[in-house]
Amino acid sequence: MSSRALRITLVFVSAVAVLVLAVPVVGYLWVGQRLDAPLQMAPEEQRIVQIEPGSSFRGVVNRLAAAGWIDEQTVWALRLYARAGGELTRLQAGEYAVEESLRVRDLLDRMQRGEVVNHRLTVIEGWTVADLIGALRRHDAIRFTLEGVAESDLLAAIGIETPDYLHSERHPEGLFYPTTYRFPRGTSDRQLLRQAYTEMQRRLAAVWAQRQSGLPLDSPYEALILASIVEREAALAEERPRIAGVFIRRLEKGMRLQADPTVVYGLGDEFEGRLRRADLRRDTPYNTYTRHGLPVTPIALPGSASLQAAVDPAPGDELYFVARGDGSHHFSKTLEEHNRAVQRYILGRQ
Repeated sequence: MSSRALRITLVFVSAVAVLVLAVPVVGYLWVGQRLDAPLQMAPEEQRIVQIEPGSSFRGVVNRLAAAGWIDEQTVWALRLYARAGGELTRLQAGEYAVEESLRVRDLLDRMQRGEVVNHRLTVIEGWTVADLIGALRRHDAIRFTLEGVAESDLLAAIGIETPDYLHSERHPEGLFYPTTYRFPRGTSDRQLLRQAYTEMQRRLAAVWAQRQSGLPLDSPYEALILASIVEREAALAEERPRIAGVFIRRLEKGMRLQADPTVVYGLGDEFEGRLRRADLRRDTPYNTYTRHGLPVTPIALPGSASLQAAVDPAPGDELYFVARGDGSHHFSKTLEEHNRAVQRYILGRQ
């Protein structure tokens, strides 16, 4: 081969080598450019995309394209990226928020790390277990599985061994902590109830460990029962320790608690919206007008303030209180003073 031919061959080989090396580099840069492109969405638009379990990366890309959030060039770039074994292709199932300012790379990163949209359920202080089950049933992001499960079987159904203190009652009232829970779509009612149960046990143990000495309460469960009554009686946070103090002193003196909310709870569906004298005389395990001591179970889900009040009641010598009608209460030391307050605030007589 002549020297000229050799030079031509070398030039050709060099050019091919450069081309061979350049194509992957250019391709890599192009794919990176498409990954860094913003999603094509209207300003301030926010959407949710649902990735089902078992979805392929290609299927997810096609969904983004069908929504109009990525163009055809980005589709091809993502397919090349997947063939090259890109680390952002291992996506987790769930719901993901998609915003206009998000880059394609950011969305894939969010899906790879499983940063799913969290839904919320606020369990209100003073709710009953029936209220809680109803809220779980109505929530569209919760997988409801407890249809037909009786309240007495609820703890077993969610995998909680019935505590000894429930004896034969097996009644779960008061055992779930009221707060706001956050969870991904598809979370089951049983998962949330187990979480709420565990949280109540933790909170109750914490306040019981710091309780006042000498309280007429024999167990954390009795503190929970008292806290549930305080929860239903108190409208103002600052009155909770004072109301708890009244009940503690009545227990110490052997007086009946005479708490209207316990009577209402005992009546159940038969309560017609207003307590009558006949209701106060009707004996149930929850009627603290006819029975001494605490009722057999809590009557509601108490919050942290009521739990704290039950074990750290305000000192004093008040034994009675009556609602003023504005959310506050009038507290009395004697029955005579209490009767005058009832005449004024309940019967409207000065």
